Amino acid sequence: MASPPTALPISTPQSGGGAAPSQPPIATPAFRAFLSRFSSSIRHGFSQRRPWSELLDRTSMARPDSLSEAASRIRKNFSYFRVNYLTLLALVLALSLLSHPFSLLVLLCLLAAWFFLYLFRPSDQPLVILGRTFSDRETLGVLTLLTVIVIFLTTVGSLLISALMIGLGIVCAHGAFRVPEDLFLDDQEPVNAGFLSFLGGAASSAAAAAAVAPAVAARV
Repeated sequence: MASPPTALPISTPQSGGGAAPSQPPIATPAFRAFLSRFSSSIRHGFSQRRPWSELLDRTSMARPDSLSEAASRIRKNFSYFRVNYLTLLALVLALSLLSHPFSLLVLLCLLAAWFFLYLFRPSDQPLVILGRTFSDRETLGVLTLLTVIVIFLTTVGSLLISALMIGLGIVCAHGAFRVPEDLFLDDQEPVNAGFLSFLGGAASSAAAAAAVAPAVAARV
């Protein structure tokens, strides 16, 4: 008599087993939206830059007759060449950081800690370090303290300040000696004609990214 067929074992997923690996913070929708909006804002800002040949036109250079004339030239040139000036500031800052690799590494680590440990960390995933769970308030306090230490108690802060001062000196010198009579200033937008208006695009992109993830926006 033939023996009955042997039943094959069927493995069923265990409900109490290991959970699926959590999605890394860098792949969260908020971070992707932030990168998308930030890159589009950067592209839009660079599309409004003036030709560099117009910025470096030596025939338009002349010494101002007074401090009031120099201030007026700086204000008009800031309004017209604001994207170019911000590019010069960023270039000076980048060169200063590249000449000090340790400071650049420390600053990048600080930015990465803010991004991945607080700003874009999913709210349903608590931060666990060395077996200890940190709340959002504790994480914010530690990151703030770490930022103060890095910026004010190390060479990173002095490097950033000196680079910004050098960049602002170059920008102010060019703005004071560049005669703005040939510039078409009537087509400038009166509201966002300030020197820092280009930075508003980056801020708005960050706000839009936070709106994509309400949990991150509430934590920020």
